[in-house]
Amino acid sequence: MATLFERIISGEIPSHAVARGEAWYAFLDVFPRRPGHTLVVPLRGVARLSDLDPTERHALMDGVVEVQQRLGAHFNTTDFTVCVHDGSLAGQEVPHVHLHVVPRTPGDGGGTLASMWPSTPQGDPDHHQLAALAEALA
Repeated sequence: MATLFERIISGEIPSHAVARGEAWYAFLDVFPRRPGHTLVVPLRGVARLSDLDPTERHALMDGVVEVQQRLGAHFNTTDFTVCVHDGSLAGQEVPHVHLHVVPRTPGDGGGTLASMWPSTPQGDPDHHQLAALAEALA
């Protein structure tokens, strides 16, 4: 059965694209911890970083840098929280490698990673706001 991210990559589930490469796709998190919170995923659906081959891992990190450049230009920052939950015991909710890229700006509280994930947001995603930001970042 396809993972949530494989369904997003295939277009079965809509997403708000930030950038894409030959081996990765980046899109806005529908429950962002901060404005611009982006997920960067490999196109091949594997659960752990160690399951990716070296070329895929390299491409994935190139994707993270591309996303940082786009977010940095939009949010006028060079600072980011970058996180990966590598496996279910590490808090990975979707069994598909994904890196969180969160732009950090003055006055955002500068909280630690743990403070950004106190609980999972509930309710419906704000697709209108996400679409407008995705368009501005493209």
